[in-house]
Amino acid sequence: MQLAKKVIGKELDLFEAHFKEAVKSRVSLLDRIMQYIVKRKGKQMRPMFVLLSAKLHGEINDASYRAASLVELLHTATLVHDDVVDDATERRGFLSINALWKNKIAVLVGDYLLSKGLLLSLENKDFNTLTILSNAVKKMSEGELLQIEKTRNLNFDESVYYDIINGKTASLLASSCSAGAASVTQDEAIIEKMKIFGEQVGMAFQIKDDLFDYGDAKVGKPTGNDIKEKKLTLPLIHILQKVPKDLKKSIIYIVKNNNNDKAKVKFVIDAVKDYGGIEYAEAKMIEYRDNALNILHSFPDSPAREALEELVRYTTDRAY
Repeated sequence: MQLAKKVIGKELDLFEAHFKEAVKSRVSLLDRIMQYIVKRKGKQMRPMFVLLSAKLHGEINDASYRAASLVELLHTATLVHDDVVDDATERRGFLSINALWKNKIAVLVGDYLLSKGLLLSLENKDFNTLTILSNAVKKMSEGELLQIEKTRNLNFDESVYYDIINGKTASLLASSCSAGAASVTQDEAIIEKMKIFGEQVGMAFQIKDDLFDYGDAKVGKPTGNDIKEKKLTLPLIHILQKVPKDLKKSIIYIVKNNNNDKAKVKFVIDAVKDYGGIEYAEAKMIEYRDNALNILHSFPDSPAREALEELVRYTTDRAY
């Protein structure tokens, strides 16, 4: 992501100032938690997509910074709530909010971040941005609930998997790109095109994330974690359509009932590798990535376009 940081380095510094200001609170406990969140920031990929999408189609302005802040506020809110739902004690290598301050406070912190984001847009009359991001929050909630519903019986196909990841992951990246564009242009065709671009990147990003579950690298979550949480991801869904019936029954039984048995989880992972699940998912990931690049290359060449291409390739080439 070096090129992206070079192209919008100053803008990212300004964004950080906007974000720090946006999360301030007069309540001392809340302000301490906000400082903890700000200091343990992630890669800031989504704000980068917002700002580069704006730069691709115009000049970055105050509305662009507010859009980036709204995206980061909503993203952070969903992470805080996710950790409560998943009973996770770590986030980005540090203790999660719920681990330090318990679930009740974590839920309220997530709500606070969500409300701050909405108010930021309302107070500045960024109604278009608010509409774009509100739709993303709706889709993210639907995606998570769909996953919970389908996890109960472990009987769904690829199309349902794509619906899930489109909602829970791709929708926010789609909104990041369309909100960035909407901050500098009123051209609906461009805004829609950027939304589809972000959606394709988001799909590739989530498939890559799911592939980490079958690797050996240290990526912030243990190998087989999705299996332990009874989540059916693309490599596993694919092989369940082609393995012998007896093996399919065994795999489903393990995922449902023996998902904490390391040896049996390894058996499932080995089956996914042996029956081509990894290669299939990688091919689908590259397909989504290339779709995104084709859309991106329909716009004139510029430093912003080059930086966006670097970000797109990072989503599929990253080691964690």
